[in-house]
Amino acid sequence: MKVKPIDLDGRTGEGGGQLVRVAVGLAALTSQPVRITHVRGNREGPRGGGLKAQHVTSIQWLADVTGAHVEGLCVGSKTLTFIPKTGPADLAGRSFEIKADTDAASALLILQAILPFVLFAAGSDDKRGPLSITIHGGTNVQWSPSYEYFDQVLMPALESHFAIRIDRKLSGRSWSQGRSSPGSIALTVHPVAKGGRLRCAPPPKHPACCEVKTVDISVLAPGHAHEQLQGELFRNLGELYPEAELRVRLVEDSGSDQKWNVLLVAESHDGIRWGRDVLRGMPKKMKPSASASDAFARQVASAVCRDLHEETELGGQVDEHLQDQLVVLQALCEGYSSFPRGGESPPGESGPEASLSGALESLSLEGDRLRKDKTRDPFGHGSMHTQTARWVASQLLPAAEFYNKGNFVKGVGFSL
Repeated sequence: MKVKPIDLDGRTGEGGGQLVRVAVGLAALTSQPVRITHVRGNREGPRGGGLKAQHVTSIQWLADVTGAHVEGLCVGSKTLTFIPKTGPADLAGRSFEIKADTDAASALLILQAILPFVLFAAGSDDKRGPLSITIHGGTNVQWSPSYEYFDQVLMPALESHFAIRIDRKLSGRSWSQGRSSPGSIALTVHPVAKGGRLRCAPPPKHPACCEVKTVDISVLAPGHAHEQLQGELFRNLGELYPEAELRVRLVEDSGSDQKWNVLLVAESHDGIRWGRDVLRGMPKKMKPSASASDAFARQVASAVCRDLHEETELGGQVDEHLQDQLVVLQALCEGYSSFPRGGESPPGESGPEASLSGALESLSLEGDRLRKDKTRDPFGHGSMHTQTARWVASQLLPAAEFYNKGNFVKGVGFSL
């Protein structure tokens, strides 16, 4: 019997690539047909709207491995139909190479789209073992997680909370700023065991869990600016986190005034991490000089330190970008999970934590402390990216339940 595709309007919520990645990724995993109209409809303009190269690359790979029937799979397409025929259990092969048509297409956003599928691609009895995946594309791209954020924030969260293991290596760096060059990341993905399910180990929730213990600093910038930039970062961070240990994790010469990327990762005494980064190029109106470089270094350092401090002051268990990356996994896992960003409960409301009794599995749905969310539109706390991810997940995984504006999720316990 022919199944009617799930129809999604690409203008809904954040109206960009997040909707496409989550929808097609879950469609491939669950073998459900999906149709997206007005793709990236909120990105209109000379360079906006329609599929981008990174979307086409990830969707084409998912189409190939699922034998999907696809329509509208080309750069700029405003309508996409994706009808998979097979699921991850039928994945043939253990080694794959994915290459975008442009060096600036984000390798990390390609990974985001295919991650649910590969996590459950355990294979048959004679084809078990990890997957080797090389993704060619941008590693430091505007409006995308950097490789450093993936390595230092996202992956530690996946490992500690969902027991997801992905060995990774940066094989070559590629920027969306300045002159482009080939970049790639090499991944070894260890899928969930056949018949197994993801489970969530929640982060701690006591008051001391959000006290910042260390701040790791990663600097990718032109070599001539390293000393000034590090000095400004230490000065700003010393004022904002006087009790924290400041550690330099990475210093690398980007080779260009158009390539500045600074990542700060704060970590609490209990291992909660918050990341904030900035990716910029020196404005062309700033004539290359020592004084201009020093001034730009001050701007960059001030901006990223301020952003990190605003994030940690919220007292949440995740930062803004990590929260939206975890939504799909929460919807797929077995049982309850909660990753509030902080500052999300009205004053005087004790919140659902009071019903936990020390364990999410014993969460009581009685009384009025927990209120089930309506999922007709993007909903809940967090950024519009997070709200949109929740909405798309609810459409593809209707058995998933969301409570208290998305602060709590009861996943479907997906298994193959």
